Amino acid sequence: MASLDDLLRQMTERGASDLHLKPTRPPLIRVTGRLFGLEAESLKPEDIQAMLDPVLKPHQRRKLEERQSVDFGYGVHGLARFRANVYYQRGTIAAAFRRIPYQIRMLDELNLPEVLLDFCDLPMGMVLVTGPTGSGKSTTLAALVKYVTSRRPVHVVTIEDPMEFLFTDGVASISQREVGTDTPSFAEALRNVMRQDPDVIMVGEMRDPETIATVITAAETGHLVFSTLHTNSATQTVDRILDAFPPEQQNQVRAQLSQVLKGVVSMKLVERADGDGLTAALEIMKVSPRISQLIEKGETTGLIEEVESSVGYYRMQSMNQSLLALLVHSTITYREAMGQSTDPEDLSLKLRKMFPNIEEKGGEMAPSTADFSEILMLQQYKKLYEEQEEKNKIRHAEKDERILELQNVIETRDQQMRDLDRRIQDMQSESEKMRSDYNRLRQEAQEKIDKLMERIKELNQRLISNGR
Repeated sequence: MASLDDLLRQMTERGASDLHLKPTRPPLIRVTGRLFGLEAESLKPEDIQAMLDPVLKPHQRRKLEERQSVDFGYGVHGLARFRANVYYQRGTIAAAFRRIPYQIRMLDELNLPEVLLDFCDLPMGMVLVTGPTGSGKSTTLAALVKYVTSRRPVHVVTIEDPMEFLFTDGVASISQREVGTDTPSFAEALRNVMRQDPDVIMVGEMRDPETIATVITAAETGHLVFSTLHTNSATQTVDRILDAFPPEQQNQVRAQLSQVLKGVVSMKLVERADGDGLTAALEIMKVSPRISQLIEKGETTGLIEEVESSVGYYRMQSMNQSLLALLVHSTITYREAMGQSTDPEDLSLKLRKMFPNIEEKGGEMAPSTADFSEILMLQQYKKLYEEQEEKNKIRHAEKDERILELQNVIETRDQQMRDLDRRIQDMQSESEKMRSDYNRLRQEAQEKIDKLMERIKELNQRLISNGR
């Protein structure tokens, strides 16, 4: 029987991302998104137990027994690190290993947009990288953190479960804390991190309301915080954060989020047209003044429209725009783009605007290399695009100016309302004083009238007496 290290070595040599160990089946590896069985005998429960016993630490065994699942990191010298999850299924033990290279790749090596580096230069705020399992969140987050450590003289603290990529100090100093080894929980680590003088904090995953609330607080108090969520879009990300809190707290969280959230990068991996593995398609949302306003008002359905209209000015993009870019560059096929889109009708419309006959050609986009009219058409598209982008910039500037004007008008009206409230209060106080004075004078006058009537009565009695 092959050892665990042998299987991990085979997995790495074949370029696989994952290894699955399950009783009654040979070991399975995932290559470019598909599972394949290795040429080996089916595993027995005792085989898997024998592979895993040497790599599990005592506290990990206890956690496995208590919770029937445990996460941990495992490294093979000279090969790679692996993120492991050992769990029970049908009463027997099973495991999944995710390969994590020792070498952390930069954004250009991952073929990711350079605009993501803008998030690394932020002084404070919260940046989220989201997507389903295996979409490249951890790899992208590691590239961003590596960029920070190589450029900024700051203290970076990571909180992970388990620890995945191993960072080295660059211009920055970096401290890596693993849940279960260096700290009991995400929440406890986040509470303590404020005493460790951090500038940048990386939280492996925002798993529960307590962690989410603490991350938001950390971003509010002047730190740059990176983290991940298992969501598929910016809209879903904002809604998921709000839904983690009770209804009575959501207005407050929405106001906080509109101030601290600086960006959401939603990812998915799609198959390359040349068959050479997978590439990332990603939605990028930067929190502009308008997007901040939409979040604060709870109008999250308007986020995607604002993202798509801010390509030129803020360099945002929707998932469909990303798929369109990959398709135009022949990185992916028409079939793959349509299959991976969450809104294929919208993608089809965008394609027909650029390539009117694309669907009649069965998704074929490559023109004849000898056809100069295609080049001329692209130049015309480029000119129209640049003109539209210039109009968008002007429109955004006008919108921002109008928002500022409206904010000034609102502030002026608020001040006028406050002044009016004060005047009303003064008038009410004066009215109360006048009413009090009136009642006092009326009482004094009544007393004098009563005394005068008594005096008149007395004089009348005297006159009557004298007349007799």
